Amino acid sequence: MPEIRSPLPGTFYRAAAPGEPPFKKEGDAVAVGDVIGLVEVMKSFMEVKADAAGTIARFLVENEQPVTAGAVLAELEG
Repeated sequence: MPEIRSPLPGTFYRAAAPGEPPFKKEGDAVAVGDVIGLVEVMKSFMEVKADAAGTIARFLVENEQPVTAGAVLAELEG
């Protein structure tokens, strides 16, 4: 099952701002390069992009949860 991993340590956000819809939800299709969330470190935000195509089977990290570099954020099907 393909995985999307955090490129760096920080805080994972599923939406661009509080009150905004998430970039992607479980069951959504993703293409290579689609943004699935943001990782914030020291007030800098880095887009987390899918490096494989498929459907998001599940997120393994909750919104605003701390992550380490290489942590699996989401699993893809297909």
